[in-house]
Amino acid sequence: MARPTRRPGNLPAETTSFIGRRSELTEMRSKLSEARLVSLVGPGGVGKTRLAIRAAADLGRSFRDGGWLVELAEVHDPALVSNALIAALDLHDQAAPEPLALLLSHLQDKELLLVVDNCEHLLGAAAQMMTTMMKAAPGLRLIATSREPLSVQGEHVVPVPPLTLPAPDAAEPLARLRQNEAVMLFVERAAAAAGSFELTTSNQLAVVNLCRRLDGLPLAIELAAVRTRVLTVEQILERLGDRFSLLTGGGRGALPRHQTLRTAIEWSHDLLASNERAVLRRSCAFAGKFTLEDVESVCVPEDVPVAQALDVLSSLVDKSLVQKEEAKGRACYRLHETMREFAHVKLGEAGEEEGVWLRCAEYYRSTCQRAVLEGRVRLLHWLEWADLEIDNVRAVLQRCITDADAARGLDIALGMGWYWVTRATTEGIRWLDEFLAPEGTSLMVRGWALFIRGFLAVLKADPSAARAPLAQAVSAARQTGQLELLSEALGMASMAASQAGDHLSARRFLAEAEATEAGLGQIFETISLRQAKAINGFFEADLDAVRSAAAEGARLAEQAGDIYALEMMLLNLGSAALLARDLEESKPLLVRALQLARQIDDRVAQIYLLAVLGCHAAFAGRARLGSQLLGAAYLAQTEAGLSLMQFFAPVLAEAEEAAIAALGKARFEAEFEEGARQGRDTAVGRALGQGANLHGAAGDDASLSPLARREADVARLVADGLTNKQIGTRLFISERTVDSHVRSILNKLGFSSRAQIAAWMASPNPRP
Repeated sequence: MARPTRRPGNLPAETTSFIGRRSELTEMRSKLSEARLVSLVGPGGVGKTRLAIRAAADLGRSFRDGGWLVELAEVHDPALVSNALIAALDLHDQAAPEPLALLLSHLQDKELLLVVDNCEHLLGAAAQMMTTMMKAAPGLRLIATSREPLSVQGEHVVPVPPLTLPAPDAAEPLARLRQNEAVMLFVERAAAAAGSFELTTSNQLAVVNLCRRLDGLPLAIELAAVRTRVLTVEQILERLGDRFSLLTGGGRGALPRHQTLRTAIEWSHDLLASNERAVLRRSCAFAGKFTLEDVESVCVPEDVPVAQALDVLSSLVDKSLVQKEEAKGRACYRLHETMREFAHVKLGEAGEEEGVWLRCAEYYRSTCQRAVLEGRVRLLHWLEWADLEIDNVRAVLQRCITDADAARGLDIALGMGWYWVTRATTEGIRWLDEFLAPEGTSLMVRGWALFIRGFLAVLKADPSAARAPLAQAVSAARQTGQLELLSEALGMASMAASQAGDHLSARRFLAEAEATEAGLGQIFETISLRQAKAINGFFEADLDAVRSAAAEGARLAEQAGDIYALEMMLLNLGSAALLARDLEESKPLLVRALQLARQIDDRVAQIYLLAVLGCHAAFAGRARLGSQLLGAAYLAQTEAGLSLMQFFAPVLAEAEEAAIAALGKARFEAEFEEGARQGRDTAVGRALGQGANLHGAAGDDASLSPLARREADVARLVADGLTNKQIGTRLFISERTVDSHVRSILNKLGFSSRAQIAAWMASPNPRP
């Protein structure tokens, strides 16, 4: 049996087996066949996000490029909407002139379903972005969630009301009542919270009255359901009744639904211990996901031991006040947008807003300042942190702009340097320019920030934008006596001059950088100088200079644990060997460089390496592989807005000619197109010698598996014929969790039955 292609996308697995909203789902399926944009509109807490994700998981399988989720709740600056979109689509802003150009280039020939969640606070920017995307990408379909319509041409609005309520006084038969949406949700969440809960004749009246009292609002129902761990339904109902009477003066008939939700949250909040309340309200300081370490540093009250943070956070998760998620195998947390609004109100009522903001800002400032010192040698750890925390960092940077706090903002923007280099070059330039504009910040910090600003421009192959900040960095280094900065800035200035074709200035800058570095004896400045020498050697067609500088640079980078520099030096060495047609020497260097580029997810380096390895394959007589790698590199380069350096042009042309001579023009073009169709990820796997599979690659790298480790365990036991209950017993997890894993496996593999999972598991090498 042929293995299926993994369906692309980033949709999360559903956390509930609750089935409801059938009428809305039916309407969405119908309208997406004719409308480009369907907007789910309703107040907070009615379950718009869950409905959108469930619909996308269903419908995304019919889109060649899958279903994707973009969360805008954490984005507060309209200018960052495009950044949120490219991040959600797993793109990197390392080369394109603007994130929007990268986004539109990527989407133009795609067939995908995009869920844009929580648009209400960015209506204008979101509406404009969706209009632009739909014009550029005819194969794009959009589902938006918002508290009000976007008012975009062609938009179809689907109102999302609260869940269907049961008849009053439990008048329906028990069997029929179990099919009611609000009751179903309450029973499922209560069973998950209490370990065992069933709807019976003895509790059905209380359950019905509770769901009706909560107006069928899913979030309110879930908050009440988790209390069944310690209270009966009757006790919950009684306590809610007191609260409603207090807030409405006994007149429930006019109770607005948002008041109902606020009441349910207020009631849950009032039952918390004082330290739990403090952590909950202070956690609104985080715009996006946050970790236990974040909570320990920002949210724990001064009189509470930090060691108690885990217990407090666990309690809030148990009560559904904080949501637990997983990011790259690491536990993290977030607030539902309605809960964040509530927490912010409570923070203001407690008079803590300014103090918590300062504590949060200083936490990110100190963390980013450590990155300036340690990030280069702990790059994997640092990027993992930055990928998770970027929305929080953006929120702090935006607050620094609002408060005219350029000093703190510049410290943070500088500390995020390696993130800008490997993930978001244009965004980094934007933040640095914002904080470099005001006068009065530390000249020492400004000097390094100007260097990073020039570095980012060099990465974008924009020497005209690089030369001014690098000249200012050189001046600042001379004024402050920072010889390390002087050496780095002069070396980078030499590369910018080479890019501009000014070889005389490049040699002059390089000579001065060498003289400065000679008196330092600092390994990182020596490595940077070797990189400048290697790049200048390429521009001057001096391959001996490239090899000499890159070999020494690679040795020092390996010694220092500088992964980024090692990747660059190996790329330089392998490319120089290829240009000299030393195929035997170049291959292992290029392969190792590609392994490192994939490890740190450096997309620009991956594109270069795919192109160079495509040339290698064509010259080595593997014309079909070479053609496919060149096709994948070309498409990735075009989408990223990247221009390969001109000294690569002749070898690329020769490789293409060699492949055409071996295959014929028509076959070459077909293989080239096939490589472009399979994409960068697949091409990277093939270039590393891993045959096509679900990711288009197989091999020993378990990170390529479409299934998480626990999902793979479940899939093996499904193939052995075990039921969900038996699997749960074997793996020491609940039957409900097993069911969630099975549904996630089906979604990822594009299957509809357990038999298909079993057949896939029985096929040769179904997983890396």
